[in-house]
Amino acid sequence: MTARPLALGAGALLTALALTGCVANSPGGSATAGATTVSVQGDGDRCEVSATSVPSGPVTFTMTNAGSDETEFELLGDDGLRIVSEKENIGPGTTASITVAVQPGDYYTACIPGLVGEGVRAPFTVTDSGTAVTPVGTEKEQVDAAAAAYVAYVDDQVGQLVPATQAFLDAYRAGDDATARSLYPSARAHYERIEPVAESFGDLDPKIDFREADVEPGTEWTGWHRIEKDLWQPTADDNGGEAYVPLTPEERGRFADLLTADTADLQAAVTAPDFTVGIDTISNGAVGLMDEVATGKITGEEEIWSHTDLYDFRANLEGARVAYEGVRDIVAEKDPELTDRIDTKLAALEELLASYGSLDAGFPAYTELTTADTKSLSDAVNALSEPLSELTAALVS
Repeated sequence: MTARPLALGAGALLTALALTGCVANSPGGSATAGATTVSVQGDGDRCEVSATSVPSGPVTFTMTNAGSDETEFELLGDDGLRIVSEKENIGPGTTASITVAVQPGDYYTACIPGLVGEGVRAPFTVTDSGTAVTPVGTEKEQVDAAAAAYVAYVDDQVGQLVPATQAFLDAYRAGDDATARSLYPSARAHYERIEPVAESFGDLDPKIDFREADVEPGTEWTGWHRIEKDLWQPTADDNGGEAYVPLTPEERGRFADLLTADTADLQAAVTAPDFTVGIDTISNGAVGLMDEVATGKITGEEEIWSHTDLYDFRANLEGARVAYEGVRDIVAEKDPELTDRIDTKLAALEELLASYGSLDAGFPAYTELTTADTKSLSDAVNALSEPLSELTAALVS
């Protein structure tokens, strides 16, 4: 991690809307005139959508919660990460609606019972209606929608981080190191996607994600990397000449409890009613995530014991793309040449990283890469960072 505080604005924002065609939620749970209507029935393990394909333009999703817990409904982009629109806090036995204008493309629908985790997802397709779907509203309204969408994305990622961390720590506490090692990089991906936001909350990121080299003398080292070292125990030569002393079961339990508590504090912070972000925070977050790659992943210093740096690299890149795409249309109106350059360099870096693996299929240990491999990755990161560094100035001009 690299400390990078971000300014967080004040005041709550409304439900996230798609930047590419912002349409306000219809009042009173009613459908918007002229919109395609889709009904959703959900409970604890079910999310039945009345249609899996609709024409582009305004679409009203009306969800009935037949479960016993509060739930939310989300429409996600084709990466399964970017939240196009969402409706939260749908109580048991109640019905709520959202309306959003959607471009042609592939999406996912999701019902999230209990408001935590990935939820029940299914593919959703928007065909081309032949009518252009363009951003509506003033620039301020588009900015507010982009900020709301990013807050929803951060909320969603932390909501998935909590159970993923719990599953990892359950295995670690039980001494099932093989399972814990297998869960480590995928659980951390949720954190790595939104790390610039986590870094804005004072000492939370240091407690959750500091590397051993970052810890000041007299400060206890806790968090992911403290547990990482215990799972991938170093030799004396790799440990400053000293034999590594494994943590006792009691110590394992204590560090697991601390990470659980700190992750819960992070979730409380991003779900607080007054949590929001400024538009510059979003664009600076994209830049910050690429800086994380340049300063920690490319050098192999982030995951010095597990060598799972490429997983973090991929998650940082996904987070940067979501942040960038959230403001892209606003910037494109002002500087289309800049968005063209970012699009090209972002696609090139994603293609290069995909040649090594994926979060689902896995990546090789970073130590298996050659010098030529790391140079190619470094060059691609730098090539993207150059136009990305211009994003905030173009956005606020």
